[in-house]
Amino acid sequence: MTQTVAARKIKLADLKERYQLQYTDDASFFTEWQDALPSLSESEQQALDRVKRNYLYLLESPVMESIVKMVVLSPMLDLAGFYAPPFRVDGETLIQVSAADEGETIQGSIDVLVLQDKLWVTVIEAKNSEFSITKAIPQTLAYMLAAPTTPAFGMVVNGSEFLFLKVIKNPGDGVRYSRSNLFSLLNQGNNLYNVLQVLKHLGQLAISANP
Repeated sequence: MTQTVAARKIKLADLKERYQLQYTDDASFFTEWQDALPSLSESEQQALDRVKRNYLYLLESPVMESIVKMVVLSPMLDLAGFYAPPFRVDGETLIQVSAADEGETIQGSIDVLVLQDKLWVTVIEAKNSEFSITKAIPQTLAYMLAAPTTPAFGMVVNGSEFLFLKVIKNPGDGVRYSRSNLFSLLNQGNNLYNVLQVLKHLGQLAISANP
């Protein structure tokens, strides 16, 4: 009998045991968050400065997930071009992934899933601003394991912090993943510039992979 486990309860140790998921610190494994990033226009930078000001103002009180989506995620996806063809945005998408010979299925919903054809560009987990971003990493990785093709890219965000993930599944070699540096709205300057550049680059990769 197959057992269903909620994705939100999954830990990294579980994914390592059931799916042979291994972290790699090889700098050449995940270069997409650093290399060949597009430049931003002055109007894009001004829009991102406004997003940061709005969010930091609202941060004076606890910022819940729904507010994070409206104030931060929605304008970022718009500026990245994910609301226009050839992309499609699905919300609260049910995902299932099964472990081989384990009789177990991980199930959960993704807050925002950006797709181009059947290639996953990014998985975005919007969390309460008071939660550590590390709490969402196992859940996001579990969702990314369900990607029909790899590499799969993800972004975890709790409003003030952003982290990109990359997963590659190689037959006979298990599953490897890596992560970017942590971008934060509490840093000097505006790290949203970097986040938008990475999102746009991932979008370009998706389009070139599916012309």
